[in-house]
Amino acid sequence: MALEYPSHLRYVDSHEYIRVEDDIAVIGITAYAVDQLGDIVFVGLPEEGSELEKGESFGSVESVKAVEDLYAPLSGEVVAVNKTVVDSPESIADDPYGDGWLLKVRIANPEELDEMISAEAYASLVEGS
Repeated sequence: MALEYPSHLRYVDSHEYIRVEDDIAVIGITAYAVDQLGDIVFVGLPEEGSELEKGESFGSVESVKAVEDLYAPLSGEVVAVNKTVVDSPESIADDPYGDGWLLKVRIANPEELDEMISAEAYASLVEGS
């Protein structure tokens, strides 16, 4: 199965993506991360109102293979948590870039977006090309 990396998203090398909607960043994990993890059985996320600091761990994803920390691709306040993926973690695999999002964060420092990589650069990173 060929993995997709939608070009309208921005990526970080810890395998999170963001989709910008005005001053809100929708954060999730990439299809590559989902593929590497296998069957996801648990997602631990912060509560709404929590502050994220770019580069710091904000939660974890647990699969039958491993537990991986989630890292904030940017700083800001959590304004929404996807309750569906908390209640049904396996649903992330169905649509990681759509309904499988994890958090919505109000962007504190828009300049942090400039530090993220494009879909093409992310694909090169994970596919080793």
